[in-house]
Amino acid sequence: MQKRHPYTNHLINESSPYLLQHAHNPVDWHPWGEDALKKAELENKMLIISIGYSACHWCHVMEHESFSNPEVALIMNEHFICIKVDREERPDVDQIYMNAAHLITGRGGWPLNALALPDGKPFYAGTYFPKENWIQMLDYFVQLKKSKPTVLAEQAEKITIGIHSMEHISFAQKSKKIKIGQLGSMFNDWKEEIDFQLGGGLSAPKFPMPSNWEYLLQYHSLTHDEDALKAVTVTLDAMAAGGIYDHIGGGFARYSTDSTWHVPHFEKMLYDNAQLVTLYCHAFQNTKNQEYKCIVYETLEFISRELTSKEGSFYAALDADSEGEEGKFYIWSKNEIDIALADDATLFNDYYSISESGNWEEGKNILHRSIEINKLAAKHGKHISELEHTIQNCKNKLLTARTSRVRPGLDNKIITSWNALMLRAYTVAYRVFDEDDFLEKALTSANFLLKNMVNPDLSMMRVYNNGKTSIDGFLDDYSFTISAFIELYQATFDEQWLYKAKEMNEYVMTHFYDQQSGMFFYTHDQQSNLIARKMEIADNVIPSSNSEMAKNLYFLGHLLGMNTYIEKARQMHSNVLENITKNPAYYSNWAQLAAFFTQSPYELAIVGNDYLLHRKALDKEFLPNVILMGGTNPTLPLLEDKGNLTETKIYVCQEKVCILPVNEVAEVFKIIKSYSVINE
Repeated sequence: MQKRHPYTNHLINESSPYLLQHAHNPVDWHPWGEDALKKAELENKMLIISIGYSACHWCHVMEHESFSNPEVALIMNEHFICIKVDREERPDVDQIYMNAAHLITGRGGWPLNALALPDGKPFYAGTYFPKENWIQMLDYFVQLKKSKPTVLAEQAEKITIGIHSMEHISFAQKSKKIKIGQLGSMFNDWKEEIDFQLGGGLSAPKFPMPSNWEYLLQYHSLTHDEDALKAVTVTLDAMAAGGIYDHIGGGFARYSTDSTWHVPHFEKMLYDNAQLVTLYCHAFQNTKNQEYKCIVYETLEFISRELTSKEGSFYAALDADSEGEEGKFYIWSKNEIDIALADDATLFNDYYSISESGNWEEGKNILHRSIEINKLAAKHGKHISELEHTIQNCKNKLLTARTSRVRPGLDNKIITSWNALMLRAYTVAYRVFDEDDFLEKALTSANFLLKNMVNPDLSMMRVYNNGKTSIDGFLDDYSFTISAFIELYQATFDEQWLYKAKEMNEYVMTHFYDQQSGMFFYTHDQQSNLIARKMEIADNVIPSSNSEMAKNLYFLGHLLGMNTYIEKARQMHSNVLENITKNPAYYSNWAQLAAFFTQSPYELAIVGNDYLLHRKALDKEFLPNVILMGGTNPTLPLLEDKGNLTETKIYVCQEKVCILPVNEVAEVFKIIKSYSVINE
């Protein structure tokens, strides 16, 4: 029998799990759209624009405290038109009102709650409000509207002007180039903000920030600066040992609330895990640390088990909460572990810091490793291999035991840009570990995107849920899909992926490119109807869509022999170079592009029947300044007259100039390593 609800609002027909969580609130929520804005204008009511996402703990708290409360709902419904927004579906809306929150309060986060005029111009914005504070704030603005409506209008106009000016990028009239020495100075300044003991930044909370460590791996490859590699390995080791990593089921939580990576905010996001798989793959190439390989395999098992749809696409997230309690699915009492593991419990508890009193809250333990396995083996008189086998058996038993628990909520919407990040992660994992299953999953994902999210005219959709697409694509949907297809080409030498990336890139140039600045708008030119058309410039937990587009232009330019693309990438790099040098931690994807411009990449053309074997041999090493191309009958400009060879050859090229081909990968490594960088 279907449950009867005393309240149902306009969200009931939405597909977003986050919006549906609010469909039976007494608040008369509307989805974002023209209908709600017109209603506000017609009734001369202020807007409440409340933004969050399904895995957000404090979003759930505010819903329980305020939005489920009839007393609070009465105030909201009488004086406001109330709009609920899933930030993952509508990052363009979120960006506008997050900018407003930063302008007004100096901080942001979710839930994000903005008050605005009927035209959408905000006059106030903040994050989480306890119930009494929320009521007090609403009453204040209700009275202000009655007594001094012009004050609201003036405030809204000032904030809107501020939103337009944020992340404004000007066209650099002169092309700028960063030199190796400047990269060194940049890193020397950045080192003051890196925690070389515990990893990550010096303050809490700590976010993984994968693009930071990707850049430092690249910087180390370029300069052999050991501090750069140490910053990466200390961070990756600490995260792998910490509570932010799910030692039982694999995968990472969104961030750590403390400085030691011990206590996570337990939500698991697809975009974090996709980028971290790629990062640990690259770190394994560089260090050959077997633990990094283990992290990749366990995380991909988690993705396959818990975040993969029957079509082979990937769900968005798992909630932090279950049964109304944050982290309940993941934490353990000592007694639970003792019962599940019997004689092995003592060893396991020692390894993962489990105690009767709890290593987190009263009687609650978060698994984290505080002792090295060789020291644990010596302490318990066991060989390391025997110990590892025992620990793995224990983890399997606890994973089975955990299946009887109430699971965290699943956000089952499929977001194009995040799926593209996961597609790229599977592709990189295939290149590094030569697992055919990883390639199969990557190809399944790529074909899903082509079939369901890319329209015949090459426009894209952002969200897929229950067999239906919704929301026109934003720049990140295009940029990360293009990037994933470029990676897939280099893994397979199947040119369809490269030419599809080029076609999509041309579409983006037509509909997102700003001739005045040389940058890209976040929204499509035919689909932007907000109070400001914004650009996404700074890199954060996900690289910005502009930095990813600049890298796409750079790689496509080299692969396709298109200097116009490379020059557009160079212009974008010049536009933000000052930002890169001053704050590389928030421009680290841009910094990767800057590093590419310090030294022209090697274009390795592998042609002949054994091209795949040579590609696999090359991918055993971390070669960030290498672009691969080839096949048996390649059509790319750099490969003209190089196909149909009786034996497989490798051409080492730079700036379209190739030396005589070689037959062995070892010879390629000699050529690359013989290049000496002049630091000036």
